[in-house]
Amino acid sequence: MVQAVDVTKFINASDASSKAFKTATLLKTLTVNALITGESGVGKKSLASFILPDALVVDASNFQELLIVLETSQEIIITNINKSPNLNTLVEKIEQNNVRVVATSKKVLNTSLIDDLFSVKFDIPPLVERKEDVALLIQKFSLEASALFRGEHEISMDTINPDLTLNAHSLRRQVMITYLLQDINDIEIMNIMQNYMKSRLGSHNDYKKFLYLYEVPLIRTGLQEFKSQLQLSDKLGLNRNTLRKKIADNKNYL
Repeated sequence: MVQAVDVTKFINASDASSKAFKTATLLKTLTVNALITGESGVGKKSLASFILPDALVVDASNFQELLIVLETSQEIIITNINKSPNLNTLVEKIEQNNVRVVATSKKVLNTSLIDDLFSVKFDIPPLVERKEDVALLIQKFSLEASALFRGEHEISMDTINPDLTLNAHSLRRQVMITYLLQDINDIEIMNIMQNYMKSRLGSHNDYKKFLYLYEVPLIRTGLQEFKSQLQLSDKLGLNRNTLRKKIADNKNYL
């Protein structure tokens, strides 16, 4: 289906993203076709929409819809072009209708067909290689969370160990959750736990099975705050051997 895209300014604090942004800026002044590659969540679609701000965005897997749009558009953004079920027909329609295309792909495509269609090809590296961009993205998502949830505070950078497994997608989700958790109360925590347990209870050992959900965050926080098992056992009112056993039992989570 045709998609709406957030054309918020592409974050380009790192050398890699700055280079990509300079290429995109140059492409705004040209009339050539371009292919942007990179992992999910690196900003391919945002950068494509920066180049062609008025273009419709269509996923290549929606092939029939894409062919229809190509009949009526002068420029188009095609996402996931690597998923096109018939690349030959797609290229033929693009050339036949003289449509300017900026396409995205999660993997590099090295075929003569692609090389002939796209005069410019460039890659956007993952966020793990763009550390300078991460802090700015956290600020951006924090402001977004503040507006969405009508809050007045920002997230402290010290509270986040950035989740970049899915680049901006996982980072945004992490920031949203972290923002909500800053003001969460005990009733809300219990409601979350109840919702989590609702479809998971049913065995004859559930109490022991789910005890880690309480013990792990308690032990993690305690070790961070008090630095030693001796102090933590005293604060929790537990025997040191009991605490050691609980740490051993939950070693996969600590």
